[in-house]
Amino acid sequence: MTIRQLGTRVVYRNRWMTVREDEIERNNGTRGIYGVVDKPDSAIILAIEGDWIYLVEQFRYPLGVNSLEFPQGSLERSDIEPAQIAREELQAETGLVAEHLECLGEIYIASGYANQKIFAFLATGLTHATACRDEEEHDLVVRKATLAGLQQLIRDNDIKDAQTMAAWALFQARKAHRQATV
Repeated sequence: MTIRQLGTRVVYRNRWMTVREDEIERNNGTRGIYGVVDKPDSAIILAIEGDWIYLVEQFRYPLGVNSLEFPQGSLERSDIEPAQIAREELQAETGLVAEHLECLGEIYIASGYANQKIFAFLATGLTHATACRDEEEHDLVVRKATLAGLQQLIRDNDIKDAQTMAAWALFQARKAHRQATV
C-alpha cells in the first residue's frame, strides 16, 4: 500500500453519505489529509425491451440541470446484494419488474474521493407494475429510446451521466464478446 491511514474523523454525516477526513502517510514519508466520501454501493440498470431501452430524466440539484440517465440508485444500506438494489431501484423509478437480471460489471464512481461502487445490470423480461418513487424523485420522468437512438443521444452529448455511459460501454463490450464467440 502506498498510503497508510494514521487517523480519521467524521466531518459530516447524513442518511446518504459520510464524509471523513483521514490523516495519512505516503510511502515516501510525507503526511497529509485525505477527504473521503463513504456511500453505500448502488446499481444502474439497462432495462431493455426488444429494440427499446428505458431512461429516466430528473433534475440534478448539484448541476442545476435535468439529467437523462439509466435508472440507478442505492438503498442507503451496505448489507444488500447488488441484484436486490437493482430490482428495487428499477421498480421504484420506472415501475418495471425484470424477470432476468445479468450483472455486467462494477464501476467505481469517483475513485479519487469516494469508495462507492455501482453495479451495472442488464434487465430483460420486463413487466409493468407500479412505480414507488422516493420524495426526492417526484420530478422523475420515464423515457424510452431505441438502442440506435440512445447511441445518438450519447454522440450528441445529450447524455452526460458518467455512470450511464460506463454501463452502456460494459453492455456494448459484453454484446461484442458474445457476437465474436458465436
